[in-house]
Amino acid sequence: MTLSIDSLAWDKMDGLLPAIVQDPATGQVLMLGYMDRAALAATLDSGLVTFFSRSKNRLWRKGETSGNVLKLVAVRADCDSDALLVSAQPQGPTCHTGTDSCFGTEPEGAGWLAALERIVATRAAASPQDSYTARLLADGPAKAAQKVGEEGVEVALAAVSRDPEGLTEEAADLLFHLLVTLRSRDVPLASVIERLALRHKSMRTGEEQSA
Repeated sequence: MTLSIDSLAWDKMDGLLPAIVQDPATGQVLMLGYMDRAALAATLDSGLVTFFSRSKNRLWRKGETSGNVLKLVAVRADCDSDALLVSAQPQGPTCHTGTDSCFGTEPEGAGWLAALERIVATRAAASPQDSYTARLLADGPAKAAQKVGEEGVEVALAAVSRDPEGLTEEAADLLFHLLVTLRSRDVPLASVIERLALRHKSMRTGEEQSA
């Protein structure tokens, strides 16, 4: 759905709306800022998240000094049209303190898989002598895929012969090696998640049609 600037409740806070910025990959909340009409328009036009700075009393593009810009993915308004959720890809640390989030937290839950995916990507530039991940990537998809097969067998065995802790350990190994294999073929985790979501949507549609 296209966001209409004029439909938002600008009059509630003297022309400013709070804008929560969220990493679309990890779900991590990165920062909170404020937008007026001009800031939102600049964000939509440029594709770079822009706020109204209350301290500078002017428009302020995130990263205009540091270079750590936020690349816009989407903007959504809440049900009362008086707050914005900005989905944006961070290009470096978001907080001025050097952390990924102004709230000082790491991604949690399933979102940490996306953070791990980024770590795997950075290891690609490391020396194979210093990094196990770099060695796997340097050996190519066949080696990484072999490890997925081995770890898959270990998970299956653990499911029937080990305690929950043992199964957890083996499942963690499998997920890690799967991320490395995806990286070796330049397949983003987001594409896998999108495919699962499409399958779920298709299944739900089929169930509704057969009901």
